[in-house]
Order: sequence, then structure tokens, then C-alpha cells
Amino acid sequence: MNDIQSTSSDSQATSSGSGSGTTGTDLRADARPAPTSAIFTEAIALTPTEPEHFDLAFTATTQPCPWPKAYGGDMVAQATAAAMRSVEGKTLHSMHSYFLRPVDIGAEVRYEVELLRDGRGYATRQVRGFQNGKPVYTCLANFAAGEPGATYAAEPPVGVPDPTELPSSAAYLSDTTAPRGTMTDTSEEYWSGGRSFDMRHVPGPVYLTVEGERVPQQAVWVKPFDTLRPVDGLTDEQRDLAALAYVCDYTILEPVLRVLDLPWALPGLITASLDHAMWFHRPAPMDGWLLYAQEAVAADAGRGLAVGRFFTPTGTHLATVVQEGLIRSS
Repeated sequence: MNDIQSTSSDSQATSSGSGSGTTGTDLRADARPAPTSAIFTEAIALTPTEPEHFDLAFTATTQPCPWPKAYGGDMVAQATAAAMRSVEGKTLHSMHSYFLRPVDIGAEVRYEVELLRDGRGYATRQVRGFQNGKPVYTCLANFAAGEPGATYAAEPPVGVPDPTELPSSAAYLSDTTAPRGTMTDTSEEYWSGGRSFDMRHVPGPVYLTVEGERVPQQAVWVKPFDTLRPVDGLTDEQRDLAALAYVCDYTILEPVLRVLDLPWALPGLITASLDHAMWFHRPAPMDGWLLYAQEAVAADAGRGLAVGRFFTPTGTHLATVVQEGLIRSS
């Protein structure tokens, strides 16, 4: 998903994987460089700078993408990294975000961190992103030292095919004969291999058409294209939490689109992330496949709400996501 911007379906379709279904994409695919996760790790590489408003400040640059404004997951992941770099001895357990304004692609965002509280068990931070002199993103992040306690975890959905049995985005977009809609060659290339993560849908993608039943649930297997690189200022565990915060935004509204029969490539479709909440329950190693189980909760008045849960292949519940977004179709 994009941030607060209301993108047209041409741009949103490009952003959301609405790739080309034409034949002949095999030649384009052969000419593409191998997909890499470096786009993500470069996006969360922060540069410390002098604060202007709060206690600490960092800058980061949004990643390239084929629609008018930056991907909202950039802001969530960059703010996650900024907040984590301000806390020692505690682990991020929740974030609550609002997307305030569109953010320019390939441009610097300044993240200011306010140290709201540092207690023995918990710490709280506010992070605000600025671009062009205006706030574009804000979040509250909470950290916990951890303590012994009872354990419960949600169960993953049953009967989900193994990711190796499912087509990658690149394979689906190369093989399908579905009408392209607002998809372009550039956006197909991005959704095939430009998002740092391999994503495989159950019951099927919603790029060009809604593949599979129009039900309010879907699952997406996600895995970095290659081994995640170290990120200065973050431990590997912190980098992996930022990776979850980054990748979750791409598909979280898709179960709403699925039940409404609105593929990303539909002409006239406008979407935008409005607010986002995430809870991190357990460490989330990003060194293999994770199952992202998603469900539509509500859709009305031009908005849709969805919930998602990340699971390991063995069924361990790692994190929970809730997001509301603008969904407008003409």
C-alpha cells in the first residue's frame, strides 16, 4: 500500500503487483537482474542528524517504486528503525501509526524521536516524519523488557499449500493471460522482483483479476529474495522486526479488495493507507518463509479494515497487524 496519498488505479495497480499478463514477458524476465532484498535494507539505513523538534533525529530515503508517491511501508519500517535506535535493553512490542501526507519517492524523510518514557519494564517513543517542512507520518512505539508469564498463541489457518507449490509473482504475471488493466511493464517488473520479498498468494493474487473465491480471507507466503544484509545501528533481530513492519503493508488491504472483487489493476481504483497498528509477540527471524494470514473486517464509506497475522511454517504466531485504508472505485 501507499501512504496517505490517493493514487489512481494506474499507479496503485503498479504498486500492488498488478503486472502484465501478456505473453512474451519471458524475454523481459530473462533480462531482469536477480531480485534482491537490498532495496529493503537500504531503505532502513538511517543517518543520524541534529534534531529540530524532539530528542533524536535521523534521515532516510524512500525506495523507488512505480507510482506517484512513496510506499507506506517505507515510513513504517524507517520509523521502526528510528525508534529502536533510541532504546536499549528492551524490545519493540507495538506501534500505532498515521499516514498524514504523501511522501516523495527517492527523497529524504527526517524522523524525529521524542523520548516520552523510560521505565524499568517499558519505554515509549513518539516518532514523527517530516518532508518539505511538514509532518508526513507519525507513530507511537512501545518497548518492553520482558518477564516470565503464561503463553497463548493464535492458530494458523489450516490447509494452506506449501509456498513451493505456488507461483511467484513473477511467474504468475508472466503466465497469466488476464487483461492488463492499468498495469504497465515498469509496474510488472516492480511487482515481480522489486519489493525485496517473494510473495505467493492463496487462493491466488489480486493483481490483474481476483483469482480464486471472493472471500474475506487470504494468505500470503513471504520470504526475502536473498539473505538480509546487516544494517548499521540495528541488531539482526531489530532488522527482522523492521522487515515485518515493511512487508506487511503491501498486502494487508487485499482481503478487502478480494471480497469486494476489486483487483489492483482495475481502472479507477484509488487506495491509500490511513492508519496502521502492529504488535510484535515473539522474535521473528526473517531467514525463510513466513505465512501472513489476512482477513477483511469491514468495508464502508470508502474505507476498509483488515487484520493480518504472521506465522512461522511450524505455526508459531509472531505478529499481528491491523490497518484501515481508503478504498475508492469509480
